[in-house]
Amino acid sequence: MNAQLSFHHPSEIETELLVVPAADTQTAKGPDAKPAPALLTDDAALQAAAAAVLLSGEFKAGANETLLLHAPAGLKARRLLLVGLGKQAKATVHSVRSAAGTAVRACKPRGLRELVFVLPEELDSAPLPAMARAAAEGAFLGDFDPDTYRSDRKDLSIQSFTTIAPASASKSALEAAFAEGRIVGQSQNFARSLVNEPGNKLTPTLLGQRAAAMAAEVGLHCEVWSTEKLHELKMGAFWSVSQGSAEPPALIVLRYEPQASQLAAPEGPVLGLVGKGITFDTGGISIKPADKMEMMKYDMAGGAAMLGAMRAIALLKPRVRVLGIVCAAENMPDGMAQKPGDVQTAMSGTTIEIINTDAEGRLVLADGLHYAKQLGATHLIDAATLTGACVVALGTLNGGAFSNNDEAYANFHAALDTSGENFWRLPVSDEYAEMIKSDIADIKNTGGRHGGAITAAEFLRVFAGDTPWIHLDIAGMAWIEDARPYIAKGPSGVAVRSILEWVRRYSA
Repeated sequence: MNAQLSFHHPSEIETELLVVPAADTQTAKGPDAKPAPALLTDDAALQAAAAAVLLSGEFKAGANETLLLHAPAGLKARRLLLVGLGKQAKATVHSVRSAAGTAVRACKPRGLRELVFVLPEELDSAPLPAMARAAAEGAFLGDFDPDTYRSDRKDLSIQSFTTIAPASASKSALEAAFAEGRIVGQSQNFARSLVNEPGNKLTPTLLGQRAAAMAAEVGLHCEVWSTEKLHELKMGAFWSVSQGSAEPPALIVLRYEPQASQLAAPEGPVLGLVGKGITFDTGGISIKPADKMEMMKYDMAGGAAMLGAMRAIALLKPRVRVLGIVCAAENMPDGMAQKPGDVQTAMSGTTIEIINTDAEGRLVLADGLHYAKQLGATHLIDAATLTGACVVALGTLNGGAFSNNDEAYANFHAALDTSGENFWRLPVSDEYAEMIKSDIADIKNTGGRHGGAITAAEFLRVFAGDTPWIHLDIAGMAWIEDARPYIAKGPSGVAVRSILEWVRRYSA
């Protein structure tokens, strides 16, 4: 998609579709209060073209509500699409991101290939550069469709997305922000494209190849290792997951290294990004039920999020060193697979009693976290579709966030203001850590039914040690079960934006 920024008057632009955000300006409350929709633009021609429909009550400007007008009077555009942001007092930059995605999604079934999106002029909580970036992100995210392998697939992708900003705005600031949004949206879609792949089309080896190709494209240093390297590094926890599969594992290591003169501080932090990359998860010997097992291709979404974030980091060039590690494997139940009751030795020397072979993600992350520290990481963040317990606790609207360090988490929490993603902090404590103590080994890989997301985090905390660390459990958010107005059903690419913004907090 060709995405560009323009400062022309929207009413003078010839286009298939002109999109104008609107909001409900009603501030009164009570049963008699009616919506008061208004366009968020000062353009008199646009106001006149929409005046009648705004007065009719047909369009209330609810969040992501749309109304299409054909041959709007006084405009050169052939169609005018109104997109609601909801209550104006509550509308944010994230509302603009969704509105742009909604506009793109509205184009697709109508066979339209171009649209022009007018940035709002009257959102007190959202400066224009932030809205320009959000509009670009939303457009790219809305353009993604998951039907890659349909033999009758019709290419409905948008060819041109133009964002109109006020002529009085700072052009350099808006252009820089819009370019950022383009990079972030494309990087999140890169992660989504990986998560969308079936297990037979994206084995650990193929994931390593995709990561290496991306790294070569954007200028990252990349190494991809397999079985011999795992044995050399004594990654017994990681290897134990892969040993039941005919597909070899892949240890993917990416490095982003600014020049010393570009660093925010010469002795500054090294950020370690560690992702779970289980390209297919049967559960192993503790095999999963057949129902919905096909969804287990998405069990590498944490690893995909790290690859997407590393792509954006390489292009946006924050002034901080970053390592990306993805531990990729298949979890299969053949005669060589590990068994419940086995004891494995992690790279750190910690011994692990295997209670449930379906608690495999924490095993690969254990060695990934320790290896990141060995490579020099001073701060850690991991992401994984780790537990169904987190979905039970938080549903599909929030991911779980855990941390052993309040300062590191404060940086992450602040990053959410920019990313717009939803995470809720859950506790870790020595009391919960008691639940994963083993009678035969140092720890066990599950702590029982209760507090399952927390005990999984406690397992990872053992390997993070005293290093500032954040764990993101994205099991409930990595796959969208039902299409939304602004994004298709399928992989979400969640955590790419939040991880990126967390990294950039250390670049300030």
